[in-house]
Order: sequence, then structure tokens, then C-alpha cells
Amino acid sequence: MDWKKPGIITLPRIYDPRGNLTFVQDFDQVPFHIARAYWTYDVPAGESRGGHSHHVAEELVIATGGSFNVNLYDGDTWNTYTLNRPYEGLYIPPGYWRTLDNFASGSVCMVLTSIPYSEEDYVRDYEEFKRIASKKND
Repeated sequence: MDWKKPGIITLPRIYDPRGNLTFVQDFDQVPFHIARAYWTYDVPAGESRGGHSHHVAEELVIATGGSFNVNLYDGDTWNTYTLNRPYEGLYIPPGYWRTLDNFASGSVCMVLTSIPYSEEDYVRDYEEFKRIASKKND
């Protein structure tokens, strides 16, 4: 996989009649040390999450339950990924604007990140993101 671009990663699945198991390990399924994990849930119908980019952080987004869309913009093109399998994750390198929407009832979105929380790493203003992205595309 090209770690400079977003993409779906199929994670290991261990099948068991008592229930399946999936895992992620540093530098094995993802090209980074997992420094933080967080999850969102109980997202009301019609709401969206995200609305930011990162300067440095890499992320792996997983629908551990239910389904939702992840919309990514590189400053030139929008791409939408539907996540609905707990054994697949969307790798997002830094520099992509992201929004999450179309949450099914009961969905859980888990995110594994490469750095601890740092407000300085976030780009929360869309116009600022477009300026940053246009400089990268020059």
C-alpha cells in the first residue's frame, strides 16, 4: 500500500465459533506507533463528525459497529469511503480534510492515531486547509 495516500486496510481476522477477533499492531497493519485511541458513538441521525485535517497525525478509522461514510479531500478531489466491517480500516495520512456522516443507528467509530492529542496538529478552518493544500499541489 502507498502510505502517502488514504486506503482501506483489511485487518487480520481470527475466526472462532464463539465470536471472531480482529487486531491491529504498531508497524504491522499500520505504518505508525499507535499513540492514542478514541471512539465516537450515539451520533444522532443526520449529524456529521470530523471537519478537520491534521498536520502530522496519521489515523486508522474503523467501524467497530454499524456503518458510516468518511469523506476525504486532498485540496483537489473528494473521495468517499463507506466503512461497515470491523475487520477493515481506512488509513488516513496527514494533510486530508475529513468529514464523517451517514451514521447508521448504533454505529461506533474507533480511531487509532500516531500521536497523542495535540490541538496544534489540527487544521479546523476549511479555508486555511485549502490554502495549505494549494501550496502542496503547486
